Amino acid sequence: MPKTMVVLPTYNEIENLPLIVKALFELPVEDLNILVVDDSSPDGTGRLADDLAANTYPGRLFVLHRTEKAGLGPAYRAGFKEALRLGADYIIQMDADFSHQPKYIPELLKAIETKDLVIASRFVKGGSVDENWSFYRKLLSWFANRVYTPLILGIKVYDATAGYRIWRRQTLIGLDLDRIRSNGYVFQVEMAYVACRLGFRVGEIPIYFPDRRLGKSKMDIRIQIEAAIRVWQVMMRHRSLTPQSRRTKAYTV
Repeated sequence: MPKTMVVLPTYNEIENLPLIVKALFELPVEDLNILVVDDSSPDGTGRLADDLAANTYPGRLFVLHRTEKAGLGPAYRAGFKEALRLGADYIIQMDADFSHQPKYIPELLKAIETKDLVIASRFVKGGSVDENWSFYRKLLSWFANRVYTPLILGIKVYDATAGYRIWRRQTLIGLDLDRIRSNGYVFQVEMAYVACRLGFRVGEIPIYFPDRRLGKSKMDIRIQIEAAIRVWQVMMRHRSLTPQSRRTKAYTV
């Protein structure tokens, strides 16, 4: 049975962490493992993760500590490399705040059987966002993902900013994580664009995206505007990639 690893980047998620870990391990998924990537959370999330790994879920929960909060991109790159080192065949990325609902993981695992990357999408047919979002927020997110990003990058991905995804092992190796430079939320766009440029099979499944249950969101309008501008940088950086540009050497560290 292939090993599935959920990569959870955390920063001040001490309220959500034990709840999301419990929900994930209750799923009807064989050989599910979790890797918490903590950016030295001052609220003690990292220490809690260590306790859960040692005393509650030994051998199934792993923790990677990073020395500083350096952005979402570096956290995921480090987490992906560690998941590959631990032997994961399928790597799921998701937030720890329940805006990415664990119940979709069996569907993601089914979809990845015929794809190289599957995105849990808010903006394909059947997808939706929290009903409490303002009209402006809904319009901005829809336009950024359904119109702006696909038009600039020339890809048929309708939720390129989504952070809920499943990757095949060989897809992440082929991308060459060292060429992914983004640190903020545009990291998700860059990863999707590079996967498309390299010829990997990308699919999307519809999900409902609620607001986080506990804690404070780290997304604001400034971050959204910055991400929109950086889409152009992503296009210029990777537009010459072809399937022949795939990395073939596995990561050893």
